[in-house]
Amino acid sequence: MDVGGVRRGDGRTRVGLVGVGAIARTHLEVLAERSEVDLVFTVDPHAEPPVFRGATPAHHRDLDDALAAHRPHLVVVATPADSHADLAAAVLTGSDARVLVEKPLAPDPASVDRLRGVAGSHDRLFTAHHFAFSPEVRWAADLVAAHPEWGPVTAVTSAFNDPYVLKGEQAFTSYLSAWTDSGINQLTVLARLVRVDEVTSLRDERTSCWAVASFRSRGAVGEARLHTSWRTGASSKSTAFTCGDVEVWLDHTAMTGFAFRGGELLAEHGGDGRTPRKVAHYRPLYASLLSGRPDPILGLAAAASLTDLHATAGRRS
Repeated sequence: MDVGGVRRGDGRTRVGLVGVGAIARTHLEVLAERSEVDLVFTVDPHAEPPVFRGATPAHHRDLDDALAAHRPHLVVVATPADSHADLAAAVLTGSDARVLVEKPLAPDPASVDRLRGVAGSHDRLFTAHHFAFSPEVRWAADLVAAHPEWGPVTAVTSAFNDPYVLKGEQAFTSYLSAWTDSGINQLTVLARLVRVDEVTSLRDERTSCWAVASFRSRGAVGEARLHTSWRTGASSKSTAFTCGDVEVWLDHTAMTGFAFRGGELLAEHGGDGRTPRKVAHYRPLYASLLSGRPDPILGLAAAASLTDLHATAGRRS
């Protein structure tokens, strides 16, 4: 199989990781489960190298040095959003590896356009829209697809809450705003269920936001109401939507869901009770990425569309 234009003659996938902060721990945990993966280097000028399967991979303070010393098949960029475009461009021009960038791919359409112009980036550049792979989201998408008789999705209400306000100013060092960091996840969930046309309004107060988006489902037009907030004592994320007289409720924190019509329970989904939430997201994400036929929601076209929706809403606020 070819990965990023480099043939894995020994069946191994050589991976480099840029950024070894909090989200990198999930990437490392899931990559360590995959027997065909070797972590050959990490890059972070401000942190010590992590341990991977009991050993410490080569660690570099500079990405260019790492790319000069190694020939990775895949480079994972797990750094703050404002650094994504420059780091992804450096990998695309300095190697023939695929690149998986944490969401959002870039904070603005101009940066995405710049990446689009990098030769060969269309089939080498991917974004970790991990919420699209959450078990309850995939279950809901499959459920709706299996029941066309329910009709189109007509209304969605989503609430994503994180206790980041408790971190004070540190929250704004790690994250940009409730819309930037949580709104993209809500748009990703929507993209798995419907075709999002436009974010028609946004009230962004940095620690909380209220957005409205229009979408299409089976030819019908619907509306999504999206609320995100950091002003909470605990994490809580949920999405509810309707298909005709059927209602579907998704608890993203518990990774559960159920569908009902009136007083009748139609279907339900539950997890195994043991898998951490982000691990449950990234396992199928990596299975798709490394399969040779990545899910389109990981691709550049999806990232460009979501970035444009995100940024256009910001200009309207």
